[in-house]
Amino acid sequence: MHDLAIRNVQICDGSGDKTYRGELAVTDGRISAITKNGESVGEARDSVDAANLVLTPGLIDNHTHYDAQITWDAFASPSTTLGVTTLIMGNCGFTIAPCKTADREQTFKNLTQVEGMSLDALTEGTSRDYETFDEYMGLLESLGTVPNVAVYCGHSSVRTWVMGDAAVERTANDQEIKEMKSVIASCLDSGAIGFSTSTYQGHNGWGGVPMPSRFADENELRQLVGTLGEKERGIFMLTKGNSTPVPMLETLAADTDRPVAVAAVLYDHANPQSAKSDMDAIDAAVDRGRKMFAQVACTPISMDFTLRGAYLFEGCAAWKPAISLYDSPAELGKFFDQPDFRAAMKSELVSPEALNRFTDQWDKVEIVKAANASNEHLEGQIIADLARADSKDPFDWMLDFAATEDFATMFNASIVNADESGVAPLLQSDNSTIGLADAGAHMFLFCDADFGLHLLSRWVRDLGTFTFEKAIAELTSKQARAYGIRDRGELKVGYHADMLLLDPDAIGRGRKQRNYDMPAGASRLVRTEASGIAGMWINGSRVMNAGEMVDESARPGTVLRDFDVS
Repeated sequence: MHDLAIRNVQICDGSGDKTYRGELAVTDGRISAITKNGESVGEARDSVDAANLVLTPGLIDNHTHYDAQITWDAFASPSTTLGVTTLIMGNCGFTIAPCKTADREQTFKNLTQVEGMSLDALTEGTSRDYETFDEYMGLLESLGTVPNVAVYCGHSSVRTWVMGDAAVERTANDQEIKEMKSVIASCLDSGAIGFSTSTYQGHNGWGGVPMPSRFADENELRQLVGTLGEKERGIFMLTKGNSTPVPMLETLAADTDRPVAVAAVLYDHANPQSAKSDMDAIDAAVDRGRKMFAQVACTPISMDFTLRGAYLFEGCAAWKPAISLYDSPAELGKFFDQPDFRAAMKSELVSPEALNRFTDQWDKVEIVKAANASNEHLEGQIIADLARADSKDPFDWMLDFAATEDFATMFNASIVNADESGVAPLLQSDNSTIGLADAGAHMFLFCDADFGLHLLSRWVRDLGTFTFEKAIAELTSKQARAYGIRDRGELKVGYHADMLLLDPDAIGRGRKQRNYDMPAGASRLVRTEASGIAGMWINGSRVMNAGEMVDESARPGTVLRDFDVS
């Protein structure tokens, strides 16, 4: 007898094949039977009448930063309420393990800056019962998780583990590189999905100091990635900057024979050829036999920000000195008043070298929340229009207005990926994986953890860019194959029962809402009231029914340690 039978259901199995009517059974957390055309799977201890809804595999999020949050929030919220049953953490090299006790505070401070996290929340909430990567993985297993989780070994953490303070001062010497390789090998042996890093020039840590991985030279990067080839295990994931163009990354794929996941390939209307060039280069590398794929986003990338934490400008060299002044509005104001600073920023914002960031599109910047009640009438208005009315440059207008509110004005900017005609070819590429939600990071700025629901509502139902079956495959089986996630991503006999019960006609993202539910009362943006999810199972355990969590004490997730990446 089966543990569970789902009857009267339309099955979209994640393969991309046409949806069919059938039944599905689960035993001991795995799919034990599937039938078609009204045939019964037999008796079960529990049966669910699906009322002709659609059963799909659970969604896989390939780019998250829940590494700290999951130590106090087993749900990795809000992802699990938005259809995600498996997530990959530790992207960009910004992990919290390995981490020596003496380096804990600095690691948290760096995450505060580079990933937009609350230092108070990190300090109060994050479990400290580990140092090594293996101890961290064991901690997650002992705490229990709701979703399945995979974790990268992160370059910045490894560099700090070996080099201490020197990790943000200089390149590594031969002995230090040897020690880093040993740490990476140990992480892989402990179940890391791979090795991740960032060379992106906008990735700065506490006080505006570049993250540790950005101090690595090419020799260090090649040798560390080479560890994956030597172990014949793991994916190399990076958020690329100007120093690591795709052709250079192709040589790493060739030298190691390991997959290379390239982030972030995003469409920028101010530099429309950038994403196409990266995608074309990846396609060409794959044609030459390399194992490479891009990480792309199906959502417009927008964020709320104040000038006391303007992440969208931090890739600009002229802005970098401002980062260390965020906590001092008076000093920040003096810096912003400098004519040389303003001229340099205006020049950079129209530079063709701009990399996946805000590029002078003032018609996409609005005032979300004025700090002073006397300015509330400006909320919802566009900076370009306000500046035009005052005959001022938009950048000058924003700085001058924000100064009158002690730089506490909340703005919102659509940075990249807002032009759907430019985004569509990236999503449709055979050599891309859809994700880049950044879930768990930048929580004060945005929340795209519901990217899967957006793909199914906007790109399937509204635009018809994908069929429902193709979109589900993109979010499930294609992810599982790319990242080597065993026996997940499809509804097949023998596979783990990670499943969603959906109403395709009702799927929607929900609304953005600011909650104050983090440790120390820190705030975050979440998506609430998402629609169309009738049920969710992880490893055969029902965790959601009609949009509500069923048993908040259950921890059915698995900490994944074994991957099938050829």
